[in-house]
Amino acid sequence: MMPMLKSTISFLLVLMATAIGNAQAALTIEIVGGAAQQIPIAVVPFAQPTVQPENLATIINADLRRSGLFRALETRGVTNQPHDLAEVKYPEWAALQAQALVIGKVELQANNRLKVSFRLLDVLKQNSLAGLEYDITPAQLRSTAHKIADVIYEKMTGEKGVFDTRITYIVKQGNRFQLQVADADGGNPQTVLASTEPIISPSWSPDGNKLAYVSFEKKKPVIFVQSLVTGQRQVLANFKGNNSAPSWSPDGSRLAIVLTYGANSQVYLINADGTGLQQLSHSNAIDTEPEWSPDGKWVYFTSDRGGSPQIYRMSTLGGDAQRVTFEGTYNVSPHFSPDGKLLTYIRREAGRFRVAQQELSTGQAQLLSESAQDESPSFAPNGKMILYATNLNGKGVLSIVSADGRTKQRLSESGGDVREPSWGPWMK
Repeated sequence: MMPMLKSTISFLLVLMATAIGNAQAALTIEIVGGAAQQIPIAVVPFAQPTVQPENLATIINADLRRSGLFRALETRGVTNQPHDLAEVKYPEWAALQAQALVIGKVELQANNRLKVSFRLLDVLKQNSLAGLEYDITPAQLRSTAHKIADVIYEKMTGEKGVFDTRITYIVKQGNRFQLQVADADGGNPQTVLASTEPIISPSWSPDGNKLAYVSFEKKKPVIFVQSLVTGQRQVLANFKGNNSAPSWSPDGSRLAIVLTYGANSQVYLINADGTGLQQLSHSNAIDTEPEWSPDGKWVYFTSDRGGSPQIYRMSTLGGDAQRVTFEGTYNVSPHFSPDGKLLTYIRREAGRFRVAQQELSTGQAQLLSESAQDESPSFAPNGKMILYATNLNGKGVLSIVSADGRTKQRLSESGGDVREPSWGPWMK
C-alpha cells in the first residue's frame, strides 16, 4: 500500500471514530411505551474498517426504537452476520421472528471519502425493499445513519421519517446561556450562540437555514436572525420596549413578533428583513406567543383578554380575534401540526402544566404528557411526535411524546438546565 494511501486511511479512521463516538456524549435517551403492534426488525452491525465506539447500526436501531413503531431484535445470537445480499440466509432471520432485515457496510475510498451501502430486506418474502449507496465524508456518518433510518421508516410505514432533522433549545449552565442545535435524537450538539445574558424563544425558518431568537445582550429583549450556514446574524427588531416571541410565516417572508410599546404586549407582523412593521392585535390584554397556521392565513396566539390565558386566532389581514381553546382555565404556547389539523399547547390541569393536543375541526382535546412542569411543545415535521421541555429534579430536560400519547422519551442532558426546544423542518 502506498504511504499516501496509508496516511489517508489512518486519518479517515480517526475522523470516523470521532464523528460517531462523540455524537452521543451530550444526551441519553430513555424510552417508555410504544405502539400496540411493533414491527420486529433486525439491523446487523455494519461492516466497518475499524473497531469504533459506535456502529452505524446502533444509531439506526436507536432511531427506529424511538419512533415506538419498531422492535429492534438482538442479532448477536445469529452465527451468520451478513453484509452483502449473497450472504443472507433468510431462514435464520425468520427463526428470530424478524419481519425485516437491514445489512450494510462502510468502505474506505482513496479520496478522503467513504462509501456507505445498505439494503432493507423483507424476511418473509425474501426480497429487497430498498437499497442505497452514499458517497460521504467521515463527518457525515451520523447523518447518513439517520438518513438510512428514514428510508427504512418510510418503506415500512408509508410515512416520511424525521430522524435526519434537527432540534434547537437553550441550555443554561451557571450564568452562561447557550443556543444549541442538535440532531433529532439530541446527538451532535452545536452551539450557535453563547452569552452571559439570557437567550430565549428560538424559532426555525421554514427552510431550516436560519434561527430567530431573543437575546438580552443589549440589556433588553431584542430579536435577532442568525444564519446556520454562515453564522451571520442581524437585528430583526429592536424597537422601544420589549421585542419577543418571533415566529416565521410558512413562506419565510415575514415573522409574527410581540412588542411592548405601552403597558401591554401586542402581536405585530414584520418582514424578514426588518421592514414593514404592522400591528396585528389591538387589545387592552396581554397578547403573546404568536404561531402561524400552515396555510399562512391565520396567526394563533395566547391572550388573557377573557380573564385567563387562552389561545385565540386572527386573520393575517386583521379583524376580530376568535377564541380557539375552551377546555380548562389556562392554555398557552400554541404550535401547529404540519398538516394544520392539530394544535399542541400547554394546559394547566389540577396545578400541573402538561402537553395537550386539540383537533381543530372538532375542538376535541387530550392530555399527552404525565409530567407537571412542561413547556414549549412543537411537532416533528411529519406530525407524529411532539418535542417539549419538562422539569426533572429541578432541571429542565428535553422530552418527546408521540401524537397518540403511547410513546414517551426523555433526552437527558448531562449538565445544565435545558429549555424552550423547537423541532426544525425537513431541510430543503
